[in-house]
Formats: sequence, structure tokens, C-alpha cells
Amino acid sequence: MKALLAFHDKQVLPDGAIVEMKIWQVPIPVPGSAHKFKYSLFYGVDGRRFAGYDNERGKGDHRHLGDHQERYDFTTVERLISDFLADVRGLRGEQ
Repeated sequence: MKALLAFHDKQVLPDGAIVEMKIWQVPIPVPGSAHKFKYSLFYGVDGRRFAGYDNERGKGDHRHLGDHQERYDFTTVERLISDFLADVRGLRGEQ
């Protein structure tokens, strides 16, 4: 079984910023993660990332906020999306 794209959403905001979320269901966990999802969530503009969540092979679940990177405690896909969008709103001053 190959990876199956389970969710994809991309929005280009009026100011040109991009919010893109891709989540795949994988047959076995990505090394460093304990769940069967591979994901890449991105918020940025002009190629510069302001926020990102991913579980890159070997690094496990983590998030990027500006130049800072920290571990992320993945629980569910719904919570992942909610946490990411909350960070995006915060960075945009929309809370």
C-alpha cells in the first residue's frame, strides 16, 4: 500500500500569503512518529515560512514558528489542523 492523500487544502490570502495543508495516510508510521499520517502544513509568503508543521523522516512530529523549531505532540488530525490554524491566526493578529 502506498501513501494515500487524505486531505489537501490550499488558500492564497488577499495579502498573498499561502496557507497549505497536506496530510497523507501511510501504511506504517514515518520514522520518528507513532501514528500512520505524514503531514506538511505551511503558512508563509514569497517562499518564506512563518509557520509549519511536519513530521519529516527521522525528526518526528514538530512545528516551526519563524526560525524556532520545537517538538509537536500529535494526537489527532483534527487537533493538528486546529493547532496549526490557531498559530496562523495568531501570527496574522486575528485572535
